Amino acid sequence: MLRLLIIFLIIISAVATSAQEVVRKQLSQPPEDINEMVIVGNDTVPLIIQEPNFGRFDRGLYNYLFIPKGKWSFGLTASYGELNTDDIQFLSILENVDFKGKIYSIKPFISYFIRSNQSVGLRINYSRGIADLANLSMDFDDDLNFDLKDVSYYTHNLSASFFYRNYIGLSRAKRFGLFNEVDITFGSGSARFKRLYDGEPRDTRTVTTTASLNFSPGVAVFIQEYVAFNVSFGVFGLNLRKEKQATNGVDEGSRFTSGANFRFNIFNINFGLMVVI
Repeated sequence: MLRLLIIFLIIISAVATSAQEVVRKQLSQPPEDINEMVIVGNDTVPLIIQEPNFGRFDRGLYNYLFIPKGKWSFGLTASYGELNTDDIQFLSILENVDFKGKIYSIKPFISYFIRSNQSVGLRINYSRGIADLANLSMDFDDDLNFDLKDVSYYTHNLSASFFYRNYIGLSRAKRFGLFNEVDITFGSGSARFKRLYDGEPRDTRTVTTTASLNFSPGVAVFIQEYVAFNVSFGVFGLNLRKEKQATNGVDEGSRFTSGANFRFNIFNINFGLMVVI
């Protein structure tokens, strides 16, 4: 029995070693179509884009032609969210909640492919948010309870982004691709916060100016010959922000802030469609 077990382990080890050798050879050898040329319009271009091997090792990854040089792309990303509550009660603590809110954004863009799989473009970002709290009652105990009424918040922002996007085609079918986008964004916006304070209405207005540098990887899938579906998410960014605030028309001051984000941002996921012509 022990002898059979040893023989079985030797066979498994030999098969695993052979499989590793086959994979190693496949990665170390270029595909058969590495020098293949394809016709795009009136030009003949390589199917696999020749790029320098960064690093010490050749990982056997090749960048297939995804979108050729000279193409234009344009598209739109939009989002909308709405929340309404009316007379909601949570245990005996939260009562008579009357809240209405909505937020939406629209981001049209246009880009030009300066090289195969590489494009530069312009994106316009507009977003608007509205929140109205007509009533909210909090009752923890006899000594701690309060009511909020007639509180509203409005905000809108407009910005322009200049971006560079580099695609990596995953196969010769030109259907699936990965990309990394770098953009520089400049924008401005304003916000208005209205509420009652000691029985007197207060109206606070805030004007903002922003600048940011963002890195956003993503995936592109051609669902038709000229139409692609894109998903991207922010993973790194640097931002600068200046705010100026006034209440009831009287200046209260200004501040300047800066920051960096080095993690995946779940609130910065973008879905959109792109048309390539």
